[in-house]
Amino acid sequence: MRLAELSARSGLPTATIKYYLRAGLVPPGATEGATWARYDESHLRRLRLVRALTDVAGLALEEVRAVVAALDASGSLHEARGVTQWHLSAPVQDEPSEESRRQVDALLARRGWDLEPDSPHRRTLAAALDTVDELDFPATDEVLDAYAEAAATVAAVDVPRVTSETDPIVAAEKLIVGTLLYEPVLTTLRRMAHEAGSGVSSWTGGS
Repeated sequence: MRLAELSARSGLPTATIKYYLRAGLVPPGATEGATWARYDESHLRRLRLVRALTDVAGLALEEVRAVVAALDASGSLHEARGVTQWHLSAPVQDEPSEESRRQVDALLARRGWDLEPDSPHRRTLAAALDTVDELDFPATDEVLDAYAEAAATVAAVDVPRVTSETDPIVAAEKLIVGTLLYEPVLTTLRRMAHEAGSGVSSWTGGS
């Protein structure tokens, strides 16, 4: 396809696509003339991924460049998914306490979850534990175990929807969209369960 068709199918202006090409976020098309190139489905998939990383994940272009470069260099679908997932982890400003780090390590050991030692998810969870502890509403091991069990149930539904995809770019896109766009669904369901289980409707005049 030519650039105009790529623009129409991706929903991105040609100027944006040209910028992504210059920035190296999208590989160049096959040159077929002095002034134009031909693109294929792989370019469309890459544009969808870049759009998901910028519009859905909210990553800066430098972060997007790091993700797509890592995806291009990855040797397996597992590695590609790991690279993408790590970049979705919320940044942590301050180093978590050693106590919270130990609590996270103990949780992983109890669950048998094998995370890389430098996984950002370790730090993110430990930092969150520090925050709730500072607010005098600490997450006990029992609470973490219950949440982890619920998360494992959700993951059992999520993971096959991504691992069934053989194209690492499409898999990464599904991981981004599935993780970030479904989080509000999970959050709302949790709040609905709270309302249903705690009689919130009686506080607001409901029946």
